[in-house]
Amino acid sequence: MKFVHIADIHFDCPFSSLSVRENLSDNRRLEQRNVLKKVINYIKENDINYLFISGDLYENEYVRRSTINYINNLFLEIPNTKIFISPGNHDPYLKSSYYSEFEFAPNVYIFKTTSFECKELQDVNIYGMGFQDFYCKGINYSSINPLQNGKPNIMIMHGSLERWNRGK
Repeated sequence: MKFVHIADIHFDCPFSSLSVRENLSDNRRLEQRNVLKKVINYIKENDINYLFISGDLYENEYVRRSTINYINNLFLEIPNTKIFISPGNHDPYLKSSYYSEFEFAPNVYIFKTTSFECKELQDVNIYGMGFQDFYCKGINYSSINPLQNGKPNIMIMHGSLERWNRGK
């Protein structure tokens, strides 16, 4: 099994602090597109089975439909790669978000709830959850009961395990 994991791309971030220099924020947004294109090319060249995106793929407040189309068109280039997205605090799964309103490529699965889900596949069990707001608190990690079926268990989420580790 081969996979690529990415997070925190923040497509269409305004990069306000970069706007003081001419075209710097625009250049940064172009770099973001180029990076995702390189990731997709790597996946194609190396026959990668899975792409995991752990939150903040885009900036909900600023993202444009053209950017979502760009992302989805890249996803369509890798139809044999299963893509799992765990929405984060900058791109939560909202009624009005692109995650709920846009029809992504058939190979894309988006974790929609703050409860952990398990997608049992032929060679792996994939667990995930998605933010449903710009802040997520009270995640119940103890509710995760990994399957014991001889397959690897992989969890995809956006956030920190700081609270989970405190009591151990």
